[in-house]
Amino acid sequence: MIDILYFAWVRERIGLPRERVETAAETVADLVAELAAREERYAVAFADTSALRVALDQELSEFSAPLSGVREVAFFPPMTGG
Repeated sequence: MIDILYFAWVRERIGLPRERVETAAETVADLVAELAAREERYAVAFADTSALRVALDQELSEFSAPLSGVREVAFFPPMTGG
């Protein structure tokens, strides 16, 4: 089981702040494909992964990163400074 956290507009589009999922995904990209195939709200949220960042167990990562041993995946838009 993996905990998935959604932040900012990702959370707004999916309608959940977090969920726990059972997945056979080997990479973050595989997980995104599984989620996007669930239903329209996920497909919309994950339509453009270039507009997303991902953290695995609270460390910034890439969509090609393996999920083996990961307990938490967080999706959020790029952060802006000011």
